[in-house]
Amino acid sequence: MEGQLTGWGRTAPTTATLCAPTTAAEAAAALRDAGGRGAVARGLGRSYGDAAQNAGGTVLDMTRLAAVQSLDLEQGLVGVEAGVSLDKLMRLLLPFGWFVPVTPGTRYVTVGGAIGADIHGKNHHLSGSFSQHVTRMRLLTADGATHELRPGDELFDATAGGMGLTGVILDATIQLLPVSTSLMTVDTERADDLDDLMHRLETTDHRYRYSVAWIDLVARGAATGRAVLTRGEHATPDMLSPRQLADPLAFRPRSFPAAPRGIPGGLLRTATVGAFNELWFRKAPREKRGQLQRIGAFFHPLDGVPDWNRVYGRAGFLQYQFVVPYGQEAVLRSIVEQLSRHGCPSFLAVLKRFGEGGPGWLSFPMPGWTLALDLPATVPGLGPLLDRLDEQVLAAGGRIYLAKDSRMRPQSLPGMYPKLADFRALRERIDPHGAFTSDLARRLAL
Repeated sequence: MEGQLTGWGRTAPTTATLCAPTTAAEAAAALRDAGGRGAVARGLGRSYGDAAQNAGGTVLDMTRLAAVQSLDLEQGLVGVEAGVSLDKLMRLLLPFGWFVPVTPGTRYVTVGGAIGADIHGKNHHLSGSFSQHVTRMRLLTADGATHELRPGDELFDATAGGMGLTGVILDATIQLLPVSTSLMTVDTERADDLDDLMHRLETTDHRYRYSVAWIDLVARGAATGRAVLTRGEHATPDMLSPRQLADPLAFRPRSFPAAPRGIPGGLLRTATVGAFNELWFRKAPREKRGQLQRIGAFFHPLDGVPDWNRVYGRAGFLQYQFVVPYGQEAVLRSIVEQLSRHGCPSFLAVLKRFGEGGPGWLSFPMPGWTLALDLPATVPGLGPLLDRLDEQVLAAGGRIYLAKDSRMRPQSLPGMYPKLADFRALRERIDPHGAFTSDLARRLAL
């Protein structure tokens, strides 16, 4: 069956042959029949760009390979097929007092996608990325063989963050995090500008497991980079009310009506986003400690609005995420100022601090500052602006996140990812005929 696919940003649609294997054997058969344009695996489609698209080729929808294979409640280990979502894991595991070790801003991500993009969350400064909590995985390669991989294996390290280009992840075992409630204790504070924000993060982040800052990228002048800083920990039973203690591990995420179809593309202008950002900043407390929040509200607020990506209109949006090393704060400051001067209407912009990077050859995180922002695709001059920012990130020794990218130029990639040559060489060795490919792979010559 043919179908048109996009990433979560809803830009650059392409058509591919779609198949949905229910077993490893069916996945291998689909790979054999893929033809000259190759194949790529796809989960729930939450990569923002073209990583899970394959124009004229085959796309394997892995969401039907979604069995929980094993669960060790003593050691906190769960074995799952690649199509299991983080949402399913949370619903299954929280009642037993276990939580996923890393979650991004959405829980609608499959385990296979979490490994392929080596996702990170609000706790990277302490806990690293998702693949650092994977104890084993099984990979289907281009020759039809399956390989049992463990951390330190060359193919494991190439697959973690490898964007699905080394093979099809079939299943994996994950080390979980013990928790005693399904609530978070949250501290919130406002920062007056970017320097104030970075100082607060540098001096106090080590006190918290989770940390993130929302930045107002429309604010200018003395308020440039003003932010709302939110940090949290898993709440303990002694923090709960008697009513909450009756079911301390309950996980009931709230849901709201879906975003409507046909939203006008010009709705998110600088003026409207500026008004929203002003309201959001002013309603945040100057300082509030120990507020109890549901896990869904703290980690995944947008998941409560199905199809929220429609608010950007038919043209869609880009998410731009970069990291620059510690010591390059001037570059971060300059980029924030340029985005503000350009009038980029972004109401979703978050700054975090990364800890040590993982072993993945193409994994995005590295020690430094990472800024992620959503931008309507219709912003005038957006392409040239982001090209200039790419150059500054590259010159600073930073990189762009491949799972978010939809427009980077291929010549920027080698300087951002030092292990790229090794990755390409391994792909040439294990997949000489290019059985695994994607729109992203062709665009960036991966």
